[in-house]
Amino acid sequence: MTKDHSVSPKLHRLNMKKRNLTWVVGVSALCLFFYVLGALQPPSSSISNAVSKPRCATAASSPTVDLDFAARHLPPATNDSFPDSGNTLVPSCDVSFSEYTPCYDQKRSRRFERRMLIYRERHCPEPDEKLHCLIPPPPRYKIPFQWPASRDEAWFDNIPHRELSIEKAVQNWVQVDNDRFRFPGGGTMFPRGAAAYIDDIAALIPLANGAIRTALDTGCGVASWGAYLLERKVLTMSFAPRDTHEAQVQFALERGVPAMIGVMASQRLPYPARAFDMAHCSRCLIPWFDFEGLYLMEVDRVLRPGGYWVLSGPPIRWRKYHKGWERTPEDLRQEQEKIEDLARRLCWRKVIEKDDLAIWQKPIDHLNCLRNRRTSPNFCSSNSSHADVDAAWYRKMDPCISPLPAVGGDGEVAGGKLENWPARAVAVPPRIQSGSVADATPAKFLEDNEQWQRRLSHYEQIAPAFAKGRYRNIMDMNAGLGGLAAALKSSPVWVMNVVPVIGVDTLGVIYERGFIGTYQDWCEAFSTYPRTYDLLHGDGIFSLYDGRCEMKEILLEMDRILRPEGLVVLRDDVDVLVKVQATAETMRWKSRIVDHETGPFNPQKILVAVKTYWTADSAPVQS
Repeated sequence: MTKDHSVSPKLHRLNMKKRNLTWVVGVSALCLFFYVLGALQPPSSSISNAVSKPRCATAASSPTVDLDFAARHLPPATNDSFPDSGNTLVPSCDVSFSEYTPCYDQKRSRRFERRMLIYRERHCPEPDEKLHCLIPPPPRYKIPFQWPASRDEAWFDNIPHRELSIEKAVQNWVQVDNDRFRFPGGGTMFPRGAAAYIDDIAALIPLANGAIRTALDTGCGVASWGAYLLERKVLTMSFAPRDTHEAQVQFALERGVPAMIGVMASQRLPYPARAFDMAHCSRCLIPWFDFEGLYLMEVDRVLRPGGYWVLSGPPIRWRKYHKGWERTPEDLRQEQEKIEDLARRLCWRKVIEKDDLAIWQKPIDHLNCLRNRRTSPNFCSSNSSHADVDAAWYRKMDPCISPLPAVGGDGEVAGGKLENWPARAVAVPPRIQSGSVADATPAKFLEDNEQWQRRLSHYEQIAPAFAKGRYRNIMDMNAGLGGLAAALKSSPVWVMNVVPVIGVDTLGVIYERGFIGTYQDWCEAFSTYPRTYDLLHGDGIFSLYDGRCEMKEILLEMDRILRPEGLVVLRDDVDVLVKVQATAETMRWKSRIVDHETGPFNPQKILVAVKTYWTADSAPVQS
């Protein structure tokens, strides 16, 4: 008995230890199970819920912030001071800067020569000239009309310029109607309206079958040609200089139509070779045959094989219009002969000249052109600085023909044949099929398409206004293969796909998919007016530019081009986004960092921000 009694307490303690260990293991397993189960739950369908219930405490800094996505068409009744964010707020610039375009500043342009319109090209400020304040909206700024109403009307207070309505009154570019502008759809060479003018073009070349998807409008006015081509699923990149026709590009973007500030001068247009199915000039006043035909050679560079060039206005139909143009018949006749001769030397075929229109077509290859080459211009040498026909960022034009890729024989399309739209958007682009884009394979392209469908679904959950037609003008600041634009192809939006010049050049792929875009260095300002985009998307943009320029400079430029109450969606490592958020708070943005679409274990996060509504008369001004 004594022996049994002395052993039982040890057995009892051993059993107790086993039970305690079992209990600890069981509780730990349950905790792990419920943690994983919670992580796998879909994100909240409301941005306010995402803000009030953070999933990543280390990435969040203001759990009580509610983002306001509601549109307002009228300014608030009072101009309250800005809420204190806890940081020093970035001041507003003076109201005189409300339409400031840093790289097209009219005072700075006077330093440059007028020859070839060089003074109207990009001339960005030196570091000591840069502004470090927020560009203010004008005092009575209103949120623009939503598409499609925006195509036909805009608030006068947003672009308070009557000049075009007076100067172009007979041509019906734009009209002032009380508190708003009306856009009748007229143009210099289409007084019956852009729709009727496009009907005339469609009777001469195929606009209905999806073979023509991307177009370039040189000297676009208020971009009515591009606006009405959208009805035919043709996406147009319109450009015009910042000149005496004040704010024409600003009008275009206010309407919800793609456009950029730009000019045919001494530098290549910021687009890759073989980008556009059609180019257009309607009395654009570009001297096509001057400078050894430099400008028509640039159109040839950016036209796809088999692409069309459409010309109306001087000198076409000069016998009818020479008096109105205040030109002599002989002068106009000679001008047309020079254009015709240059087009032949570019190996273009004249398709037709009928009434006010003349149309040429670029060959699908250069085989015959090389066989029959007996005169200038020559083909650009493979050993010259212009051997890279896609290079177009601050690259001088050269009076030579950009060679097309080699083909195996007659009838083969140089660079590869494209699918018609809309199949073009998801088909593997020829540049990827040929292996000419670094680290891009057909398999990776298809995977990218699937990934962007998941990302878009996630965006619509964390920012419901994304799916409700709230946004029209969208910019993807680091567009990659154009996946965001492809995911949005059925939505009433358009995307400016920006390819940073310091990364892999994928812009040619984007155009082969039937989308538009441009090259850009984000250490400089973009070629647009203030308040021209509803939504800015950036995938790894701050990591890409780390060490190249200040984060704040990029954010100030984003603020300049973003409309009040516009949305920002940034993807990056969480430590980067925390720094971005700290700066964004000083710029009067409401922001929130949320989980990656794959869940909380991904070190990449997503910052969602809204630029708050304020105007020039409600902000402290930089002294």
